[in-house]
Amino acid sequence: MSLDKLASEIESMAKAEAKVVSKEAKAGAKSIGSEAKDSVAEYRDAAITQAEKMSDQIAVESIAAARQRNQKRLLVARRTELDSTWSEVMSQVGAADLKGREEILESLVQKATTESDDGMVLRPVAVDREILSRYSERFQIGEDTDGLGGFVLESPDGSVLMDYRFEGRLRDAWDASLGEVSNTLFGE
Repeated sequence: MSLDKLASEIESMAKAEAKVVSKEAKAGAKSIGSEAKDSVAEYRDAAITQAEKMSDQIAVESIAAARQRNQKRLLVARRTELDSTWSEVMSQVGAADLKGREEILESLVQKATTESDDGMVLRPVAVDREILSRYSERFQIGEDTDGLGGFVLESPDGSVLMDYRFEGRLRDAWDASLGEVSNTLFGE
């Protein structure tokens, strides 16, 4: 066999083997590419599913947070309105020209007379001193006390203090009717 023929045969065998290896490589690459596409699709689907869940969770949390902020704003606004209403009521009750002031004071003195011991000192709020001084036969009139109106009764030794000032009575009435006040203000 000649060297050319041998070289030609080797070359042809090498080409045939190269074709087989190339064919196998292409099939392997195709298989690897197909597996890679499947893996990528699987990872992509998992990532999309996770992203959708996170998006839904964020949406739920955002809505809940927005509702909570709105509720807080509403509560703060209502509290501000109630505080403003309370201040207005206090201002009106503290006014010297409050309609029915004398009748209120007379009622409080009658109540104090039945609830107190003899010898108590009546300490009026300054605005009501003139009216309350009319009751000096029932009580000794003492120094002024702070308040919107009314008086306190104090034992001579200072150990007992009975409060008949307007702000305490007003606070009790306010607390008792807060539901009605809220209903009137906010329509609930």
